[in-house]
Amino acid sequence: MIHGVINIHKEKGYTSHDVVAKLRGIVGQKKIGHTGTLDPDATGVLPVCLGKATKLCDMLTDKNKTYETVMLLGKVTDTQDISGTIISEVTINKLDEETVKTVVMSFLGDYMQIPPMYSALKVNGKKLYELAREGVEVERKARPVSILDIQIKEIDLPRVRMEVSCSKGTYIRTLCHDIGQKLGCGACMEELIRTRVSRFKLEDGLTLSQVQALKEAGELEKILVPIDELFSEYEAITLKEEFVSFLYNGNTFLPKHVKTYVQLVDGKMVRVYDDKSNFIAIYKFDKGKYSFKIEKMFFDRNEQAQEEKR
Repeated sequence: MIHGVINIHKEKGYTSHDVVAKLRGIVGQKKIGHTGTLDPDATGVLPVCLGKATKLCDMLTDKNKTYETVMLLGKVTDTQDISGTIISEVTINKLDEETVKTVVMSFLGDYMQIPPMYSALKVNGKKLYELAREGVEVERKARPVSILDIQIKEIDLPRVRMEVSCSKGTYIRTLCHDIGQKLGCGACMEELIRTRVSRFKLEDGLTLSQVQALKEAGELEKILVPIDELFSEYEAITLKEEFVSFLYNGNTFLPKHVKTYVQLVDGKMVRVYDDKSNFIAIYKFDKGKYSFKIEKMFFDRNEQAQEEKR
């Protein structure tokens, strides 16, 4: 089984689920998951986790993201993007660029955002977009999101191209909608490209056809990001041979069991390797108990033995 993350450049027309299904066929294994839904019309970065890296899906979904979007002023749709049914449409002849800039930049920071009906969020076990397609609208609670940065790239009214960095759970089409509401003319999202998810960038992404070609050439490993590389900000420590059983079983271990030097700081996260330099797990140091406690296990003893036989 292959373990690691591939930075997919999702193309228009594919759902995130489509990408996973196609990759399963290309790679030849079922254990694959994506790290955050992109709408079919949206393109860009979609990190896909394979094998044991699927344990990272939630962690990567929680990371900050960057998008490039085109907001179309004067048009409101039921989906908050250009693909939806038009609800209202007005001319914006009296709107000037400075006013638009001021309102756009006013969304910097934290704000309460109401998720759109056309989204994959669930209410009573049913996805909102399923209810929306049935003509049912339910009340949604506003959720706190953070707009970390906005760079206005171009204003050619009624269109505004901008780059937005934001926290998890932020809907860019809802941001466009909300900006339009504040301007008094309405707006919808016309284009969306996700340019970054954590360390994964658009310029490094590969299309499905490119991945297919690399697989056929036997070069898939070249584009696979190893699990431990995603924790490169954590210090790496190695356990002494006689104590690796603690590690394989996910047990706590003491600083004296560590082969390599580590600075002991309360709450410090570390990458832990066995005596053969195999990455096994992420641990956290508990100063009160003077021990390292498991945070996320990736390989147990049997699984590591299987990997060594590959």
